[in-house]
Amino acid sequence: EIVMAEPSFSEYDFASRIMDAKVVKVPLKDYTHDLKAMAGAVTPRTKIIFVCNPNNPTGTIVVREEVDAWLKALPENILVVFDEAYYEYVDNDRYPRSLEYVRQGKNVVVLRTFSKIYGLAGLRVGYGIANREIVAALNRVRQPFNVNSLAQKAALAALDDREFLANSREVVNEGKKYLYRALEEMGLFYVPSEANFIFIDTGLDCGEVFPRLLQKGVIVRTGDIFNHPTFIRLTVGTMRDNERFIAALKEVLGG
Repeated sequence: EIVMAEPSFSEYDFASRIMDAKVVKVPLKDYTHDLKAMAGAVTPRTKIIFVCNPNNPTGTIVVREEVDAWLKALPENILVVFDEAYYEYVDNDRYPRSLEYVRQGKNVVVLRTFSKIYGLAGLRVGYGIANREIVAALNRVRQPFNVNSLAQKAALAALDDREFLANSREVVNEGKKYLYRALEEMGLFYVPSEANFIFIDTGLDCGEVFPRLLQKGVIVRTGDIFNHPTFIRLTVGTMRDNERFIAALKEVLGG
């Protein structure tokens, strides 16, 4: 059995079902992982718990003190996978120091990627961090073809480009401030995000909002796939992009 939050990144469900695993989904609480409920969903058959932190699509995080206590209470044989695809965007000082769990020898895997803040999504390159025993087990079943050499070179170059990373964070942070203000002025609910996207309740069926935004050249992710039919997920762009989105959304909701 696999335990995951709902809604969260859909690939956990997809990959688990390919392996014929039963997927147990635990609803979010206040738009973030309900760690207590996830622990309560554990059975003797549970093998893995996925924690998307920050969570996709809500952008929320579970904080260090909660995770520390939660890990201590879990059975030691359960593998906890922390998906930190968006961790470079996080500003919250209470964000878990997941690499410390690896150093302590805990039964965890930390996943990170170059697809988000580094902008290398097309190269499909990322990495996992775990203790030696887990890495050895993964090496026995991983695919024989590694990440290609070009992607590896690009990833190494990206790690050295700290200026790009800082600029990307600044663009996203300033963009979120602008979007939060604009959404509040429009009277719309949104989930404050530690990632580079915002989960927004438009109050209308996303099946209506999406095509009307698309006609105006704006693409968003619809919330129906996350069982939130009036929500959309917006990726924060340049200030020009953000202003264009707000103008388009005002027209759609006003019309």
